[in-house]
Amino acid sequence: MLIVADGGQPSALCLLNISAAFDTVDHDLLMQRLERQYGLRGVVLQWFSSYLSGRSFQVAHGGSTSSAVYIPCSVPQGSVLGPHLFILYMAHFEDNTAEHGICCHAFADDTQLYVHCRRDDVTSAVLRVQNCTEAVGHLMLANCL
Repeated sequence: MLIVADGGQPSALCLLNISAAFDTVDHDLLMQRLERQYGLRGVVLQWFSSYLSGRSFQVAHGGSTSSAVYIPCSVPQGSVLGPHLFILYMAHFEDNTAEHGICCHAFADDTQLYVHCRRDDVTSAVLRVQNCTEAVGHLMLANCL
């Protein structure tokens, strides 16, 4: 938690670090959100499902190759779609932070929670951010993050 005074107005700020965030995206939850929240259906939804499913990796080193490991979750890192799919997966988090009166700024897996306050309201602002981070923590666990 960081308190910053900008031109005399303090702000409480919490920076969230979601470890291996792209690697933990649940495909079933993502597909449900793409359908229910964003209205994707039919061929478009099938295309996303095909893009995410059946992925695997192998390691080749010194003339030897490992067995294939299949990837049951995650969005492809280094792709154009990966960060966008992650943002869609996480979009409901902003609704949750708004319920606590906390502003949320996110780009892919970098998330900032903050609230501006009066000097005589810093303690209350810090408590609101702390309560919000606890609620977001529960939400992240429920979303396999």
